Amino acid sequence: MKTTLVIMAAGIGSRYGVGIKQLEKVGPGGEMIIDYSAYDAKEAGFDKVVCIIRKDLEADFREVVGDRMSTLIPVEYAFQELDNLPEGFTVPEGRNKPWGTGQAVIACKGIVNEPFCVINADDYYGKEGFKVVHDYMVNHMNADSDGASNGKFDMCMAGFQLKNTLSDNGGVTRGVCKADDNHMLTKVVETFDIKQEADGSISAVDESKNPVYGITSDDIVSMNLWGLPVKFLDEMEKGFVEFLKVRGTDLKSEYLLPSVINDSIQKGTGTVRVLESHDKWFGVTYHEDKEYVVENIRKLIRDGVYPEYLYV
Repeated sequence: MKTTLVIMAAGIGSRYGVGIKQLEKVGPGGEMIIDYSAYDAKEAGFDKVVCIIRKDLEADFREVVGDRMSTLIPVEYAFQELDNLPEGFTVPEGRNKPWGTGQAVIACKGIVNEPFCVINADDYYGKEGFKVVHDYMVNHMNADSDGASNGKFDMCMAGFQLKNTLSDNGGVTRGVCKADDNHMLTKVVETFDIKQEADGSISAVDESKNPVYGITSDDIVSMNLWGLPVKFLDEMEKGFVEFLKVRGTDLKSEYLLPSVINDSIQKGTGTVRVLESHDKWFGVTYHEDKEYVVENIRKLIRDGVYPEYLYV
């Protein structure tokens, strides 16, 4: 079975400051986090990469990332644009950013035609997540990929312990997950500004900036490393229409992939197997994160996890 890695790289990166955070060089050969993800995906067995980018970044992205990455694994492109909306909808005056990770993934329709794994461009996931998701998609996911045998979309995700995904430089956004005794996801809640306080407790807020209580450092969270059947894209398109009907005039509303998947679980149209990863996340959410990322990449190279240079 063919599989594709979809990398979401269209984010504006407003928290990061000047520059395009997805293009920050963190490896000794000028490698970016996205290069290590592609390397790990290729090693895990994925057949190609689809990068979701903004059209205005295409030339720079191809020159700096895509052309080099294509020497490792085939690369294709999808484009997330603010005005790429279903028929009958228009961009409200004053809105200047795209509609979130759900809209980004919908941009892959027609380009991705097989089970696919979705990740963020600026997150380092480690090797285990790619391996467990690829194994599930190839060996366990409903072969019809449309729920024909059980009436539900068959999905999976790599779950990370929250304590392995925090930044020392500010709050992070995570999908906080609940699973049953069979490791099936029962709920995922997009949670914002998650921080570990001085006393070890976790603080966070919801989408409306209200405090969220009861989160612990051992909770399992989604880092947007999902394994999805290709026909789930149809479900996402339908959901986007409903989202726009309700929130299309909200200038800051976002159609978020974890929320779409959670809706599928709650409606009974999908199931998600939680595949735990024990790797430590790191990424460039904030400009101050870069030095930490560079140090961790150097350590992984010293430990033999990666060659010194990914591209020779």
